[in-house]
Amino acid sequence: MKKTPVALLSLALLTSFTGTCHALTRVLIVGDSLSAAYGMPVEYGWVALLDARLRALESDATVINASISGETSAGGVARLPALLEQHRPGIVVIELGGNDGLRGYPVPQLRDNLLQMVRLSRAAGADVLLVGMRILPNYGKRYTEAFHQSFVDLAAQEQVPLVPFLLDGLTVSGEVLQSDGIHPTAAAQPMMLDNVWPTLESLLAARQPQKESDHAATDP
Repeated sequence: MKKTPVALLSLALLTSFTGTCHALTRVLIVGDSLSAAYGMPVEYGWVALLDARLRALESDATVINASISGETSAGGVARLPALLEQHRPGIVVIELGGNDGLRGYPVPQLRDNLLQMVRLSRAAGADVLLVGMRILPNYGKRYTEAFHQSFVDLAAQEQVPLVPFLLDGLTVSGEVLQSDGIHPTAAAQPMMLDNVWPTLESLLAARQPQKESDHAATDP
């Protein structure tokens, strides 16, 4: 039977990771401009704030931000295998889809790309956190609802945790949105982190007992 590209990539990644011990708490963020701190110094972005929070909590988790402004889900699929091989993350946060929606790309295409990213990440031994997105209503009710539902359905199908909407709670105002009316300001970044944090914290905590048991096994 002919193997699909996803199957071939998964097999290659799984083989490369066999017998390799990677950092369980290395968090890889694969996103678009919303995670790349578009329009502001990078240290103001929610991903940098996440890194600062982990350091303040004296966590041994580290954050790798592989987000690129303008990135689509197809771009994420193309870049992910190399990122997994290079960084060997314990957790992959997938924050993509907004640019697919803005360009009116077919929802099944978005869903398939995200599915590939979830399965590639798992084949590499990582947990996955999927970050959902909504788009402006002027794209039509049918498209906008199907767009957001694709994140919900994929998370349920693959049994991965979901942050329903990265920008949840942000009002359409000058304080939280830049002049383009799309990208959040620096003032909005702590709210975005707070939307992600509870679910991500649970994933990090779930990996902690394994680390503690490993230490206990080596103690005299």
